[in-house]
Amino acid sequence: MYEIVYQEIKEKDEYEQIVKKVLTQCFKEEKLENSKMCITIILTNPKEIQKINKEFRKVDKATDVLSFPVFEKEEISKKIEEKDFEHEDVLGDIIISVEQVEVQAKEYNHSFERELSYMVVHGFYHLLGYDHIEEEDKKIMRQKEEKILEVLKIGR
Repeated sequence: MYEIVYQEIKEKDEYEQIVKKVLTQCFKEEKLENSKMCITIILTNPKEIQKINKEFRKVDKATDVLSFPVFEKEEISKKIEEKDFEHEDVLGDIIISVEQVEVQAKEYNHSFERELSYMVVHGFYHLLGYDHIEEEDKKIMRQKEEKILEVLKIGR
């Protein structure tokens, strides 16, 4: 279902527990728990995420989370609808700056768990083709994100 890669930061059980709990619920919510879909979660620092952001998005600054989906929204929606899970498929990569998660948790006055959970959920829905550029799309994505966090009782 997922693999965690640590890039230039120390491994922590806390990170792994949060990622597992959140992705398990995401997969359950989207009826993917019996699929062979796989996600790579890369936990890193601001310097590394900035390099990736610059290389792939041409934005030379650090950010909190980046998502790199393998499928277009129509492709993944069709695969889910048809339960086309015969083969193992990589949904994509989610890259998270753990240091930025810590900063934002303090800034928004909520827990590290809440902020990391949100980054994982947010990245997950980007991999499924959801976006937040248009207001209507943003509303749909936010509802999905908040539902996962509510079910897991991860409040602000």
